[in-house]
Amino acid sequence: MSRREPLALGVFMPNCSNMPSISTHGLVPEQWQYPNNERIAQLAESLGFEYLFPVSRWRGFGGETDYLGTSLETTTWAAALLRATQRIKIFSTVHVPLFHPMVIAKIGATLAHISGDRWGLNVVSGWSQREFDMMGLTLDDHSRRYERTSAFIKILRGLWDNNGELVNHRSDWYSIKDGISLPRPKKMPDIANAGVSADAQAMTARLCDWSFMSGASIDALPRLVDAISAQAEAQGRRVKTAIFPFLLWRDTETEAQAELEKIIAHKDGEAAHNWLNDISAGSGSFDEFTENLIAASGGGLPLLGDAEMVAEQLRAIYNSGVDAVMITLQDYERDLQRFGNDIAPILRRMGVIL
Repeated sequence: MSRREPLALGVFMPNCSNMPSISTHGLVPEQWQYPNNERIAQLAESLGFEYLFPVSRWRGFGGETDYLGTSLETTTWAAALLRATQRIKIFSTVHVPLFHPMVIAKIGATLAHISGDRWGLNVVSGWSQREFDMMGLTLDDHSRRYERTSAFIKILRGLWDNNGELVNHRSDWYSIKDGISLPRPKKMPDIANAGVSADAQAMTARLCDWSFMSGASIDALPRLVDAISAQAEAQGRRVKTAIFPFLLWRDTETEAQAELEKIIAHKDGEAAHNWLNDISAGSGSFDEFTENLIAASGGGLPLLGDAEMVAEQLRAIYNSGVDAVMITLQDYERDLQRFGNDIAPILRRMGVIL
């Protein structure tokens, strides 16, 4: 049996305002701005990170923070960062209902062309109806969303395929006759999806290269990895897996726990409620534990403690079969440098990263 590749490191970038916690404590109001994102990207590359991954939002979640309410669009954001870096791979995130696949095929091929094929695409079927209400759009029923996203990806792959065949497609969403988009990428861009439903996972196994998973705990990760891997293997494919942990460490576990408690004590309850309500399609109320977890980490898996403890948790994530982590941080510039100083050397000693 061949040895696994090391854990790939990525940054879940702060291209939206007030990331990652839904709280007024510890905010770095300016870090969504492009100059900050560029410095973070270059720092991540210098530290050996392999991926940058953005959030795509068109409307915030209200409350005192208007969580994620100010954001940089992710294809133009990626174009700038790809020119400001040399090696790191950069994703864009697009909402399928907002873009025609032929438009994304052209944008994606352009980004691949200018970057030497360092660009990837995260496809999102859409989940916040409030967001789409601004545009007069109604989201499809859940299962139909993934039928549409499947069609979207198939068209993209056809347009990007270097076999030279024209693309013809007819479905409830798209009608394409003799479709062609030049230039094509020299290498097929990686395509990712972060859906967690059965429909989303089935589509990811068939058509995507990455599954970005949401795990409630480290213990839950092996089951999630095994499930998507088995579905992909049944179709002769390999799908890589990634998660989004929120890293919060201090000199001692007690200090880290105290910081977490401050974040929760100052949570933006209205924004957290709106976030939960939208992602669950208005399913109702949520218990305080769930709201606090979302407020603390913005939906990421919290990793808490001193540097050694956080490194141990990252090793456990790696041992669960996960291929990559896209980390979120309280103060990205400060904490990314701290990661390079405090945690990365421990992970290298453990053999988790190179």
